Formats: sequence, C-alpha cells, structure tokens
Amino acid sequence: MSIEEIRDYALSLPNTEECRPFDDDTLVYKIGGKWFAVVDLIDNDKVVVKCDPDVAIELRDLHEEVTEAWHFNKRHWNAIRLNGDIGNSFIFRQVYNSYMLVIEKSVTPKTLRVELLDAALRHTVKP
Repeated sequence: MSIEEIRDYALSLPNTEECRPFDDDTLVYKIGGKWFAVVDLIDNDKVVVKCDPDVAIELRDLHEEVTEAWHFNKRHWNAIRLNGDIGNSFIFRQVYNSYMLVIEKSVTPKTLRVELLDAALRHTVKP
C-alpha cells in the first residue's frame, strides 16, 4: 500500500482536512479539528492512527506490522507498517475506525459531533 492510497482514502471520508502542522514532510488528517491519521512523506512506510486502548494492544499482539506509535501517546495511537503482509482492507479499516473514534470521543461541541457522525454514517466509501 502506498501513502497516496492512504491519502486518497482519508480525504474520501466526509469533512476530512489535510494539513502540515510541522513541516512539508508530515501529513496530518483531521476531522472536526482533531487528528485521526498521520503519515510521514520521507519515512513513508507507515500510517499512524488513533485506536481504542484495549483494541490497540490486541492489534499489536496479533499483527507484527502494528506497533506503538513513536512520539504519540502509546496507549491511544498505533503505527501500521504499510510494506508488510497485512492487507490493504485492514489498513483502510484502521483509518476508518480512527476517524469514527475521533468523531465519537473527541469532537466538540456535541452539535458538531452529531453533524459529523451523521455525515460519516451516510458515507458510502467504507473499508
């Protein structure tokens, strides 16, 4: 899987913003102003996604391509290596799960959260 495929998928999700808050080499994907995925254009072999803490540990135990995300809260963020044996559908599902988790748990005010969740659930491009 390539960074371009990750980018295309992330931007296909409703109301997603792409920004470069640090430098030209790091892409951050946000929903409602909150991060849900990060890719490094130089070290482009992984995507970092937010994850439920219990699920994060389980995924790390099940897949060698899934590790704690460097420079992120290790409890809530996983790094997924793109050039391993893990399938594209798994990676897309983790990006989508991260997107939905951020909407449900992090976006405020509640009216914005409800609006974004409604748009996300009506969205037809799911993993």
